[in-house]
Amino acid sequence: MNFNLLIENLTNPALLFFVLGILAVYLKSDLEIPENSSKFISLYLLFAIGFKGGQELSHEEITMEIGWSMLFGIFISLMIPLYTFFILKRKLNVFDAGAIAAAYGSVSAVTFVTAVSYLESQQLLLHGHMVAIMALMESPAIIIGLILISIFNKDETQIIKKRSVIKHSFTNGSVLLILGSLIIGYVANAKQAEGIKPFTNDLFKGFLAIFLLDMGITSGRKLKAFFSFGWFPIIFAILIPLINGCIIAMLSSFVTQDITNRFIFAVLAASASYIAVPAAMKISVPKANPGLFLPMALAVTFPVNITIGMPIYFLIVQNT
Repeated sequence: MNFNLLIENLTNPALLFFVLGILAVYLKSDLEIPENSSKFISLYLLFAIGFKGGQELSHEEITMEIGWSMLFGIFISLMIPLYTFFILKRKLNVFDAGAIAAAYGSVSAVTFVTAVSYLESQQLLLHGHMVAIMALMESPAIIIGLILISIFNKDETQIIKKRSVIKHSFTNGSVLLILGSLIIGYVANAKQAEGIKPFTNDLFKGFLAIFLLDMGITSGRKLKAFFSFGWFPIIFAILIPLINGCIIAMLSSFVTQDITNRFIFAVLAASASYIAVPAAMKISVPKANPGLFLPMALAVTFPVNITIGMPIYFLIVQNT
């Protein structure tokens, strides 16, 4: 069973397109997805997952379990940057440690989308409230990362614009779109929503494959420079997400017994943001090196999660 799950994930077309993107860079191919198309596909994926989640949520009864699940999600996104910052600070400067801690405490919408696709391959459906939880988990880690940098920052020339970044973490395009789509999906008339179902459901996996091809190309371009930082960032980017995912896969049983919810919690805890956090850090902590935290999240953690992470988390939630 374990081996079959791993093989099934490794032969997923979306993952294979990600590998093709990395390969294209190393073969010095001119293959690339135009920037405007890439941005459109990102927006489409966030819109589709938010809208589908809203539709699912409209059929769900809001319970105490959902309330506790939301609090559990926020707790995860506060605790992960707190403990990872002190591990990172032993080897890296305060700015890089804070930015990386924020990235690993926050979540990756694309990893979430891939996890939804993985659940569908197991004939399981996502519960709508998990979309809301994912959106809620974007901002707290960014704020904790900035607070930690402020506390430990000895460089007087580097003053963090706290107000602008906190505002940005809540009004960030990806957060706003997924929350907005969730609300629209929730309030939309079910009959009217059927009209856009072919767009939100049938085209989803094709767009995901093209998006992961683009992610592979982006990752491949960043890998070479990233290796110059030594082994510590690579080991961190492999081990910490797997540890986080496995721990949360087990702890989530105290909040919910639903396998799909527990699996999504594990994936969210294991994922690292490479959209919202880099955008926020660019505004507020220009001394943090994007050549470090971006490849860690995108070129190492992301493929580790979608190849070996997801089958491991799924097995844990099935057996605990």
